[in-house]
Amino acid sequence: MALTVLDVAHWSTWAVCAVIKLPQLAAVLQAGSARGLSVSSLLLELAGFIVFLRYQIYYGYPLQTYLEYPIIIAQDVILLLCILHFFGKMKRALFFAVIFWGGWYMLTLRKWIIDLAMNLCTFISAASKLVQLWCLWQTKDSGQVSALTWSLSAYTCATRIFTTLVTTNDLAGSYHPEKTARARECNRFFNKWFKIKTWWMQEQ
Repeated sequence: MALTVLDVAHWSTWAVCAVIKLPQLAAVLQAGSARGLSVSSLLLELAGFIVFLRYQIYYGYPLQTYLEYPIIIAQDVILLLCILHFFGKMKRALFFAVIFWGGWYMLTLRKWIIDLAMNLCTFISAASKLVQLWCLWQTKDSGQVSALTWSLSAYTCATRIFTTLVTTNDLAGSYHPEKTARARECNRFFNKWFKIKTWWMQEQ
C-alpha cells in the first residue's frame, strides 16, 4: 500500500509540476502585461529552486525525488523572460543568467557552502513570498498573479515532503525548512491575495 501511495504521489507531483507555471504564463501573455508580478520575488524563488536541485544532486538522492525541479526552473525562466520583456528590461536577462550559472558551480566548491545554502533556503523562500506580497500591497492590484499556480505549488510542496521522506528516509531532505516554509508561505500568500483583491474591488 505504501508503494502505491508513493507512486501516486510521485506521478501526481510530476504531472502538476509539468504545468504548474502555465496558468501564470497564460495570464501574463493573455493580458500582455506583468502587472502585479515582482521580478525580485521570482529571482529569489529561482535561487531557492536551484539551491535545492544542486543539493539533491550533490548528495546523490534518487532522481524521482527532485525530477520536477528542472521542469519548474525552466518554466520560471520563461516566466522571468516574459516579465522582463513586458517591463522593458530584457537587457538584464544576460546578467541574471551569468549570476545563476556561476552560482550553480560555486555551490559545490565546498561541502559547507551547499549545506549553508540549503539552510538559507528557508529565508530565501520566505523572502520571495514577502517581496511579492509587498509588491501587491504597494500597487493595491493583484494584476496577473495566478491563484491557480499558487494552489498547485502548495500541493507539490506537501507531496514532496512525503515522497522524499519515504524514498530517502532523510529528515533533513524531506522536512527541510525550504519545503515546509514554502508550503506555509504559499498558503499565507493565497489567503492574503484574496483579501487584497477583495479589498481592492470594494474600493472601486
